[in-house]
Amino acid sequence: MILVYIILFYLNCKKDVYGSPFPQRDLKNVHNMKSLIVIDACVRQSDSRTLRIAEPVIEALAQRYKITRYDLPELDIVPLNPGLFKERGQGEIPAWAKEAASAIAKADRILIAAPFWDMSFPAVLKCFFEQTSLFDITFTDNGKTCVGLCKAPKVLFITTRGMDISTGSEVEQATPYIKALSRLWNLGPLTTIAAQNMDYSTEHEIDEKIAAAVAEGTALARKW
Repeated sequence: MILVYIILFYLNCKKDVYGSPFPQRDLKNVHNMKSLIVIDACVRQSDSRTLRIAEPVIEALAQRYKITRYDLPELDIVPLNPGLFKERGQGEIPAWAKEAASAIAKADRILIAAPFWDMSFPAVLKCFFEQTSLFDITFTDNGKTCVGLCKAPKVLFITTRGMDISTGSEVEQATPYIKALSRLWNLGPLTTIAAQNMDYSTEHEIDEKIAAAVAEGTALARKW
């Protein structure tokens, strides 16, 4: 029985933050790895087409980065209401928001996974950004304008779009918002990996588009 417990403990230690084995990772060097923040705003969770792309990419990145993951649909995230706004002004910030903001500010890389909803992304992601955009943590000011305090030189956005809308289209408002927030927070250039027209494609076409996006993402992961 003791041997069984030892084996189970070992197997549990050989898992990353979302439960996938990573046999190629050198556990001795885990503490020396750069940090990656994963922000998952895929509300459909296991049925999410965006996660079908993101998960293999995250698994590939887990070989090179120590990952902290925020699965937003599982968190109790609400917009700033009058009560929360007043508390923030008094320095009373939810512990999870302060911790997440600090982790974002210190991260070496940031990956955001979110579907294309209502021409942008799910509201839970905006609420997360709103709660973690904290003065003197993710940004501050120099007396003339706002100045970002984050250090990640690269940001990756993985998404799927139901309609045939390309990144950079005037009706695609997710990418521009993340770029604007990156400027406020002092984040580096944004790379977007997207599969589009998913609601008007056959299952075979959807699988092909997801496979192509996964290939693009895992190739990027080797040098990102």
